[in-house]
Amino acid sequence: MRRQGARESAARTYARALPIVPVRARGLTIEGADGRRYLDCLSGAGTLALGHNHPVVLEAVRKVLDSGAPLHALDLATPVKDAFVTELFRTLPAGLAARARVQFCGPAGTDAVEAAFKLVRAATGRTGIMAFTGAYHGMTDAALAASGHAQDVRVTRLPYPQDYRCPFGVGGPLGAELAARWTESLLDDPKSGVPLPAGLILEPFQGEGGVIPAPDEWTRRVRRLTEDRSVPLIADEVQTGVGRTGAFWAVDHSGITPDVMVLSKAIGGSLPLAVVVYRDDLDVWAPGAHAGTFRGNQLAMAAGTATLAYVRENRLAEHAADLGARMLRRLGELRERYACVGDVRGRGLMLGLELVDPEAAAETETEPETASGAGTEAGSGTGAGSGAGAAPLAAPGRRPPPAAPALATAVQRECLRRGLIVELGGRHGSVVRLLPPLTLTDEQSTAVLDRLADAVEAVDAVAGGRPARVGERSGPPGQGRRAAGPVRGAGGAE
Repeated sequence: MRRQGARESAARTYARALPIVPVRARGLTIEGADGRRYLDCLSGAGTLALGHNHPVVLEAVRKVLDSGAPLHALDLATPVKDAFVTELFRTLPAGLAARARVQFCGPAGTDAVEAAFKLVRAATGRTGIMAFTGAYHGMTDAALAASGHAQDVRVTRLPYPQDYRCPFGVGGPLGAELAARWTESLLDDPKSGVPLPAGLILEPFQGEGGVIPAPDEWTRRVRRLTEDRSVPLIADEVQTGVGRTGAFWAVDHSGITPDVMVLSKAIGGSLPLAVVVYRDDLDVWAPGAHAGTFRGNQLAMAAGTATLAYVRENRLAEHAADLGARMLRRLGELRERYACVGDVRGRGLMLGLELVDPEAAAETETEPETASGAGTEAGSGTGAGSGAGAAPLAAPGRRPPPAAPALATAVQRECLRRGLIVELGGRHGSVVRLLPPLTLTDEQSTAVLDRLADAVEAVDAVAGGRPARVGERSGPPGQGRRAAGPVRGAGGAE
């Protein structure tokens, strides 16, 4: 690690928060050079759908290596590529699969986003792009411009619905409705100052933005708005794809068919691979309009085919949905027990808890009344990011406690001390994220949550924790009472 610090760029990130040297890994477990073992709930930022070194992935890679097939083929047709495209198209939303075209990009999601923007600009003859606050689409020029942390603003920003920190202060169906109306107004108002765009890019579930699942009805509303105005809808499924959220693709929850899908991370089976899949009538760009030397990575395609097939055949998306719901309920108990946990949310095995200032949280201990029209009923299909134990929606003008990025960093550090690797995200870096492999077992999930609960307890005690709430029983870390009322995911289903 000392040599890494002396030789590598100051821009490195994960190595700063996770001072370990991995030497072996299998499934959920990483072993460091010092012999310590860790449960990995970072999973290569969501890349490792099957965990580390899954046997089906290793077998697929070895088969290509032993066959004498070329490892680098640019964009030439190969049996390995043909098998990958066939399996990929088998998993796509039906409305897209029947008319799909695929462009292989440089091996990173950000390059696929760049390609998607080129594609819709060529197809529409327009130039503008619409994106959402809190988005993360990559670190290259155009992808960064469409992301929430961009400094050079060249993309029109739209409000992304969420309950806990609703930009309109109401949350729930009303907050989602206001967000949709804002989008509709910008598209239709001739004096909005926003010309009809070449495309609108949407994450159906914001991960880096703070673990915020979009409400299903709002997603359908955005699809109708773009379709009615002939604006191509680009779904960024770089992190959410391949079963991560409890459906094979996150857009499957709402049932929409996007015009363009940007895919990377898990589709390469742990190796670098990125593609854009799009409707055939958009395929008007010229040869060479987007290219990349390493778009023909045969090992990644083989590993990706094996991963896609394994997730599909073993119904791992359904497993992620069921196990994730149980984990979310237990995370909800942490919010009930510890003042520093402001909210918990997620879908499938993409989960998070937001850390807040416990002193400010104590000042708002009396639960506010739900804003008129903003309550989320089970089955309504509109709860944005709510889950077991989710914080109540604030009444108009009432703000949730301030985010506490320092506490989130402390929780991450305490998790690492206990042998658990977690990620941080969110607007202020205050959301502790869990991205375990889809092969996670019940026993492993219990171990993960036990270590996380212990870490939160340690941080809450130092930060100035509070007594249990009225009606809350004492018990081991994370074993406080559950919040009353139905358990809700992003779709509002109990």
